[in-house]
Amino acid sequence: MSELGIVLVVLILVFVAPLWIVLHYVTRWRTSRTLSAEDERMLGLLWENAERMEGRIHALERVLDVEAPGWRNKH
Repeated sequence: MSELGIVLVVLILVFVAPLWIVLHYVTRWRTSRTLSAEDERMLGLLWENAERMEGRIHALERVLDVEAPGWRNKH
């Protein structure tokens, strides 16, 4: 192999390959930051469940306020 070929191989290994690897993983990181359709669906279901649970908790608190006044102050 000629000296020019060796220099080209060294330049590729020292500059091009590391840059290529870094850019590849930066691209993968950026695409993984977004939510998939399945993740968005699951997040929506969790949100709906949380809202229903919040409504149930408020209803339970209203019942307890009527039937056991002062329940909030008991430890």
